[in-house]
Amino acid sequence: MAKVLEQNALDLGAIVRRGDSVMWGQANAEPLPLTQALMAQRHAIGEFSVFLGVTYSDTLKAEHADCIRFSAYAGTGGNRVLAKADKLAILPCHYSHLGGLIASGRLKVDVLLLQLAPANERGEYSLSIAHEYLVPALESARVVIAEVNERAPWTCSVRPVLEADLDYIVRTERDPLELVHPQPGAAELAVARHAAALIEDGATLQFGLGVLPEIILSQLADRRDLGVHSGAIGDQVAALMQAGVITNARKSIDRGVSVAGIMFGGRRLHDFAHRNPQLQFRSSDYTHGAGVLAQIERFTALNSAVEVDLSGQINAEVAAGVYVGAVGGAVDFLRAAQNSKGGLPIVALPSTAGRHSRIVAKLNGPVSTPRSDAGIIVTEYGVADLRGASLPERARKMLAIAHPDQREQLERDSRSKGG
Repeated sequence: MAKVLEQNALDLGAIVRRGDSVMWGQANAEPLPLTQALMAQRHAIGEFSVFLGVTYSDTLKAEHADCIRFSAYAGTGGNRVLAKADKLAILPCHYSHLGGLIASGRLKVDVLLLQLAPANERGEYSLSIAHEYLVPALESARVVIAEVNERAPWTCSVRPVLEADLDYIVRTERDPLELVHPQPGAAELAVARHAAALIEDGATLQFGLGVLPEIILSQLADRRDLGVHSGAIGDQVAALMQAGVITNARKSIDRGVSVAGIMFGGRRLHDFAHRNPQLQFRSSDYTHGAGVLAQIERFTALNSAVEVDLSGQINAEVAAGVYVGAVGGAVDFLRAAQNSKGGLPIVALPSTAGRHSRIVAKLNGPVSTPRSDAGIIVTEYGVADLRGASLPERARKMLAIAHPDQREQLERDSRSKGG
């Protein structure tokens, strides 16, 4: 039976061992009282490791690296503080590989920190906001410490959490973290309109992180019977399900149900998801698995990028020399959409960031998605469908959706480099 601890009596120095690897739920799923205590008590533990997902809190500081070796699959959000200080080791893997790496022990999890929703009448706790790679981590960890938060939404999944899964419980009552996107600018709205125009009734949607997927979804109020199969979902999914736009009625699999791994949203989404059987949360092995995705027809992948070159190579990881993104699930989903009957592999981005073009002759970071997987690139200046296009054709199409002030220089640069 799990031991119940008072929050102010949590002694992590007696639980976490020197050399351990610690993991917790990412983004809004972060168990704040536990992570804050871990940072405050790090010296009592000694040197240990932490593996991070996306971070939206201000829990982590570069100074914490005096005891902790930080690694992550992403440089997003609060992780940028560590990345800029050169205190973050990046694991550049496809999201679909995370579960297997954890299950095999190649990505070690000794101590798992969770934020759970209180148990239901059957004694089943819920992983609440994030399920995804926490499912294999729950099976692998030596010690599981759970914050049972009275205000965390209880979400439906094939993997409920039982008290036998837990070693320690800390009970809290606090509002979970929320993600609030900034207001979109004119360029983002124009990108969203172009991308939304491609999406037909009955499509099953996947969307990456950031403001653009949310804006694209906001343009789909007149569609019918859309479906969702995505690693992440945001507030617009709740809005479109409530409006009867997302019904999942035409999905090839999981008909009638939106499937996701994690919520990247706010109170509206959390409240909508609470005890809602129309939303099912699954592990990343299911949301990103090639065998699962291959069964979905009309699969539309909506992802963004830092920059795209004239041949269709995509950098989604590094901007201005700093690791800000991730390999993530883009390749998993873009390949699935390429192969799906009626599918659309879409990468959407504004054409510029400040004065710098995001359509480039040569990438300024790594190739996150190779040009062989490039599909449809969208900016505020239009749509470049690269499927079946040769390198010269691709260059012409990409130049047409670059910012007009950048096209002449891009064309000169393209002539000076190999294809």
